[in-house]
Amino acid sequence: MDPDQTPKSISYNSARFLISASRLEECPPDIGAEVAFAGRSNAGKSSALNAITANGKLARTSKTPGRTRLINFFTLNREGSRLVDLPGYGYAKVSRDMKDDWQKHLGHYLNDRRCLRGLVLVMDIRHPLTDFDQMMVDWCEHNNLPLMILATKADKLKFGQAKTAMLGIAKKLKAFSCVEHLIMFSATSKRGVEECREALTDWLEASDEEIPQ
Repeated sequence: MDPDQTPKSISYNSARFLISASRLEECPPDIGAEVAFAGRSNAGKSSALNAITANGKLARTSKTPGRTRLINFFTLNREGSRLVDLPGYGYAKVSRDMKDDWQKHLGHYLNDRRCLRGLVLVMDIRHPLTDFDQMMVDWCEHNNLPLMILATKADKLKFGQAKTAMLGIAKKLKAFSCVEHLIMFSATSKRGVEECREALTDWLEASDEEIPQ
């Protein structure tokens, strides 16, 4: 990019599928800036991505949780900026060997991907901080990776119940410095979409000076 050219403001509506990868060596070149989305298979991760990008078909949604078994990359209109949909866990009816393989390659991505600027952890507000969720929080804390938590399906609760649930999540996460954003979210009502977009932009744009030229 011409250093004198002003970078485009990020438009999440511009998100387009780039490539799927089953292992680290199949991922796009490790340059630019990425934010990855993780969550249990039934937490509403695909629906959240579709709401954030205003594209109902961007990330596959399915009545059978756990269908996404690859790391999926999506480009944005700002050069070098990407969103990444990580494989979901918890309900996929696959062999133990395949689950172990997923976890191994997901671990390689999280540990070795230098352009990863932050992780968005999607959890069901009605069933927050499962073992998987806590494992991801612990990992981000250990590796000093910024973490955003989307408490999804907030429309399934009355507002007072949702607020109480958010306070409970915040209390349990108080000791974790990696948690930069905790957002009440609903793909159905679009609650939290703009707040999430603003936080994503802060991560993706703040990393410009770190992007290899």
